[in-house]
Amino acid sequence: MGSASKDRAPTGPLLIACALGIERLALRGADRGSVPDGPVTVLRTGMGPKAAERAVTRAFGDHALRDAAVIATGFCAGLAPGMHPGDLVVAEETRSPGGGSTACVGTELLVKALASAVPGRTVHTGPMTGSDHVVRGQERAELLAGGSIAVDMESAATLHSALRSGPRPVAAVRVVVDAPEHELVRIGTVRGGISAFRVLRAVLPAFYEWHRSSLLPRR
Repeated sequence: MGSASKDRAPTGPLLIACALGIERLALRGADRGSVPDGPVTVLRTGMGPKAAERAVTRAFGDHALRDAAVIATGFCAGLAPGMHPGDLVVAEETRSPGGGSTACVGTELLVKALASAVPGRTVHTGPMTGSDHVVRGQERAELLAGGSIAVDMESAATLHSALRSGPRPVAAVRVVVDAPEHELVRIGTVRGGISAFRVLRAVLPAFYEWHRSSLLPRR
């Protein structure tokens, strides 16, 4: 490590949670060692809120992860008109299907870091809603009317479970793979999926920057 890393106190571990094998593949290499400020673990939770809850709760049974900061990531469905595959969503809060919300930490910092890591990509901020099923049609319109800009199946459960295991910085960053004008069932899905995969593969430096900054002592 360089002298800057030696002079800076370690901030602790980072847990990056995703659901799918393809997402885990995009994040490959994140846990092959350490970022300058602490070890990184990429956790594949499996699909759906119940699987995410079980996996995250089990992960925090490991003493080494007790104080880990958590980022929920992977792909999502964008709800707002004008969104495209490969756009990024940084959650200001995650909303559980049954009610309740979790505030995210360092949203503005993540937006800036992502703009540097993946220049040219649009970054959206706002509430991200959780669901226990694939959301389509009228249900999407209802979620958008309620203020949410994206929906996925694991982020809300991941962050809720992480905070239930103890106070820690949490965030959710998702890459849009499915949007109102670019639904998965339409031709062009493969191209959109490849675009989203490449973006997810490029976001790790932004996660590391968030991790460094979110755990700095507050004055």
